Amino acid sequence: MLPLLSTLALAATPAPVSAQASGHDAQLWINTTLFGSVGDVAFFAEVQPRFGNGISQLDQLILRPAVGWKVTKDLTLYQGYAYVEDHGTGPVLVENRSFQEVNWKIGEYNGLKTSSRTRFEQRWRSDGKDVAFRARQQFRVAAPLFEGADSVSLVGWSETFIALNDADWGPKAGFDQLRTFAGLEVPIGGKSTVEVGYINRLIKSSGSGLQTDHIVSLNLSIRP
Repeated sequence: MLPLLSTLALAATPAPVSAQASGHDAQLWINTTLFGSVGDVAFFAEVQPRFGNGISQLDQLILRPAVGWKVTKDLTLYQGYAYVEDHGTGPVLVENRSFQEVNWKIGEYNGLKTSSRTRFEQRWRSDGKDVAFRARQQFRVAAPLFEGADSVSLVGWSETFIALNDADWGPKAGFDQLRTFAGLEVPIGGKSTVEVGYINRLIKSSGSGLQTDHIVSLNLSIRP
């Protein structure tokens, strides 16, 4: 448990910008992802509505399919596309993303299952002309609470987002956001799971401020 707690502590501390918190929001994110493969060809399809403003309204909707290749049993490369609707308080803005992803099951150490996800995104939005490039890096640790393949696991992960350039519709090069998660992963049959927990999100807001979002996360992973 000590390495897991250390990971969460480190993830919660490195806010890589010198700025003051500028706001807070309570949100609910519900994610459903179908995973599958045919031989060495892998795929996933994800639907995620996000409710914000005190969980009172739909804030964002993400549809994200991807197709990939299993390089090894522990390493998979993906090419994907994301359709994103940003609702907010004004007119709905549509963002289109192309992304490349590397999923790596790093290994198991003293009962702790570790993995990483690296994603590179190219983003276009309906209120601008520029392409915004962004890198994302997630590290994840799962600690089974009981013996056996069907054990409930304690899960922690952190994901850092770095904008690689300025774009006319908002993104500025540098730190974009940091997400830190703590919760439980519960098997629900076969290899399918439900992950439920809390996400703390530090996100760069307008000016030089940081907004802190407190998010209830429900994540259903369907693996036939």
